[in-house]
Amino acid sequence: MKFCYFDASTGLSGDMILGALLDLGVSSAHFKEKMNELELPVNIQIRETKRASLRGLKVDVLVERKETEARKWTDIEAFLKKSPFSASVKKNALDIFKNLFKAEAKVHGNKFRKTHLHEIGADDAIIDILGSCYLAEVLDISEFYSSPLNLGAGWIKSSHGILPVPPPATAELLKNIPVYSAWIREELVTPTGAAIVSTLVKKFIPFPEITYEKIGHGAGSKDFPKIANILRIFYGKKEEFKAEKKVYTIEANIDDSNPQVLASFFDKAMKSGALDVFFTPVLMKKSRLATKLTVLAAADKIDFLISTIFKETSSIGIRYYPVERRVLEREIKHIKILGEEIRMKISYFEGKAVNIQPEFLDCQRLAKKRERPVKEITQLALMEYLKNLK
Repeated sequence: MKFCYFDASTGLSGDMILGALLDLGVSSAHFKEKMNELELPVNIQIRETKRASLRGLKVDVLVERKETEARKWTDIEAFLKKSPFSASVKKNALDIFKNLFKAEAKVHGNKFRKTHLHEIGADDAIIDILGSCYLAEVLDISEFYSSPLNLGAGWIKSSHGILPVPPPATAELLKNIPVYSAWIREELVTPTGAAIVSTLVKKFIPFPEITYEKIGHGAGSKDFPKIANILRIFYGKKEEFKAEKKVYTIEANIDDSNPQVLASFFDKAMKSGALDVFFTPVLMKKSRLATKLTVLAAADKIDFLISTIFKETSSIGIRYYPVERRVLEREIKHIKILGEEIRMKISYFEGKAVNIQPEFLDCQRLAKKRERPVKEITQLALMEYLKNLK
């Protein structure tokens, strides 16, 4: 099984996803042949091109009829169910289109089954969506990840008039997904692209720790002078994608919070996935004593933890940055002393045990039960473990 990671810093659309997936090594002739089985009036053209001096594969779906056909959900559903693809490809395509219809219905105040799709419901969008799902199957991609999405800025023309970037349907699709705007005053994320990634992508995270085999480059329709309108897809073995290995430090200086509130936050942060939480006394401006809050968290937890900091403390600003760390391999083993089970925490460096510690809570529980000092129980546990090694 494989993963793919979308680097969507300079654009994301249905045709760019197609181009990047094809660029990973799928035969263009095979793809066209498979899409021709849909018997849609389209001409698919695939060519290599450049955007701001960088190469990419450009996919153009030319519709060979004068008027774009508006379709309802029932039309799309019936068409996809009859298509000559596997059940999983059909399911993914149906899920993507359903999310599109839901978004369109909501932003225009229509009922779901009465909503029509115009540009995004046309033949080219069917190729983009169904084609992307099919290529993902051919490439054996089981997990999708993406960077936060650069939306661009400005205004666009549509069948609904002039709309701000991101257009309403795109904005609706990207709820709860990290987005930003940088560099370009153009639409960078299309509704079709937003529908595909919002449906298929498991996590939206900054570039993680991965080992990849290939990079696919999908060219967009825009050719900006300084920024390459290219979607990059990093592709490799599923087990080589380690989103949790990317670790961030989150910090905030707090000088107006009750210590009891900070203690309450500590428990909530650990339950919310923080790897570590600690407080440091600091001296701030005007010689005010304060507390520096530090949270260590994996990349996929930072957004939630940041929101927890703002909700649970009096902080009005935080800073965060990636950090490197090394962690020993760990194992839990069990021993028995005085008729009770004690967990032993073993840490390994280069295959050798370098730290052996009894679980303190287990020792504390037994010490209380037997009315003996905790340090004595700890020593007995360590001696019992070492005796079993001989």
